[in-house]
Amino acid sequence: MILRLLSYNIRYGGTGREAALADVVRAAEPDLVLLQEATVPALVERLARETGMAQWGSHPRASLGFLSRRPVAHASWTRPRVSRHAFLEIVPAGTPWRIFGVHLAAVHAAWTERRRVYELRALLRAVARHQPGPHALVGDFNTVAPGEVLDIARLPVRLRALVWLSGGRVRWRTIAEVMQAGYADGFRHLHPDARQATGTTFPADDPRTRLDYVFLRPPFIDRLLACEVLDGPAAHVASDHRPLLAVLDV
Repeated sequence: MILRLLSYNIRYGGTGREAALADVVRAAEPDLVLLQEATVPALVERLARETGMAQWGSHPRASLGFLSRRPVAHASWTRPRVSRHAFLEIVPAGTPWRIFGVHLAAVHAAWTERRRVYELRALLRAVARHQPGPHALVGDFNTVAPGEVLDIARLPVRLRALVWLSGGRVRWRTIAEVMQAGYADGFRHLHPDARQATGTTFPADDPRTRLDYVFLRPPFIDRLLACEVLDGPAAHVASDHRPLLAVLDV
């Protein structure tokens, strides 16, 4: 069975941009959508209705939400003490796969990168019992992969100031920790020779930075059939992130 999995940060709950967000989701034709900053349940319900999704989940003040075209056997939110946002665990009905939605702390500065490392370690402890089985870590990691560059000039002014206040240099460690834990970067696995710009997701109107990822462990990485950042007129204005689409053979 093929699962089209969309990861999408809809920014500040998505209020006022419902039509554009629905256009983006419909165009992607996903089976399962993991939303970040989905803090308004009524809006998530409306997106489900307007995009033909049979099931949805969202909680006030919780970043992670979901839309699903197919039945979901299990959905749960877990917030480790060190994490700003709860992680979301989804089990699509009829498959052994578990999809873990991720939204790590924002702001690109030295101290927030340390916090993201702590959050990532908490997530890995939470999924450790499922490591032998097929699963994916998906979402907005708010950090830069080894060898890639954050274009500080493209950040909003308030975020640029925080980078400089933290010393002007960030030691990016979070993605390296994911890889050291045995996970493979899905986009780079399928596009090893691609220029950095081909996988960038932020900011949506002119992406220069890759903040959104799909990670799988090596026994299951070959089940990833596609991993692409989506474009289109609505994707430029619906949010400050472009959506990331992964296609899995589950």
